[in-house]
Amino acid sequence: MATSNFQLSRNAFGHLVLTTEDGQVHENVSPVRAFPIQAPQDGISMVLTDGKEVAWIDRLSDLPETNRLLLDEELSGREFMPEISQIVSVSSFATPCTWHVKTDRGDTEFVLKGDEDIRRIGGRASLLISDNHGIHYLIRDMFDIDKHSRKILDRFL
Repeated sequence: MATSNFQLSRNAFGHLVLTTEDGQVHENVSPVRAFPIQAPQDGISMVLTDGKEVAWIDRLSDLPETNRLLLDEELSGREFMPEISQIVSVSSFATPCTWHVKTDRGDTEFVLKGDEDIRRIGGRASLLISDNHGIHYLIRDMFDIDKHSRKILDRFL
């Protein structure tokens, strides 16, 4: 289904409702990113609770503003992956250790259980770091962060 051929709204329970161009109404749809790290604004599937896809969105920027705003709101409520902008300090270079970091969602600290909880992803030197609670932190490009943070990362990679 093309990106402009549906309308989004919320029902009384706050769930997304997708209405197709031909009038079909799909209650409780959820957006799912095809490439949440490499291309978060491209390739979004609108699925029902049973996993059936009812619409495909090539690019969020192609949507009318009302649909785009509803999808942005829904995605931000469903996804939680803070992006690390700086590693302030680590308690030790042996694991487990506590990391103090600055993220796009504020300053925080977490426990890194082991070196295996830092994974390289994609082709651009992106890293996914999992803490002891299962929260994933993203470093979009380890070569774009400051020298101090890079030096700490080098000790763990």
